Parts: sequence; C-alpha cells; structure tokens
Amino acid sequence: MTHIGEYGPHRDTPEIQPATPERVVPLLIGATVEEIERELILQTLARCDGNRTHAARLLGFSVRTLRNKIRQYAADGADVPAHSHGGTPDDG
Repeated sequence: MTHIGEYGPHRDTPEIQPATPERVVPLLIGATVEEIERELILQTLARCDGNRTHAARLLGFSVRTLRNKIRQYAADGADVPAHSHGGTPDDG
C-alpha cells in the first residue's frame, strides 16, 4: 500500500493520497483541540486568500466569531493571512 509522501509508480512524482480519517487522525494525536482548531482556521483563511467572509462560511462560523478568533491568534503572535485583494467592510 502506498502512503502519503511516497512516490508513484514512476518514482519521480509524489502520489497524492486521499485524506481519510485513518490517515489524518494519527497526525492529530497529541495536539489539543484548540491547536487543531487554530491550525484549521489559519489554513482555511490562507486557502481563501485571507477572505474572512468566505473562510467563515466554509468553517461554519459567523464572521464575528472568526474575527474574534483571528484577533486572539494575532495577539498570541500567530501569522494570520492578510486578505490579498479588495475586501468588504465585513471582511476586516
């Protein structure tokens, strides 16, 4: 069975494996729920080019809740992705 990070049949390109719970959960063991939530929020925000409204929708949070979490992460010294292009007043 091929694992994440192993190379495909041609051995020159990595083979992409689906992110199943069996593959993801072992990577999370040892982290707190707070740490996992923080990482999920920051990575979702990065994938949304810093768009808080879009990230909040994907995560199932209100924009206000997401903004409050981001404020706390920034105060703790986290590198919070900035919006890469024009935003809306709610995207703050």
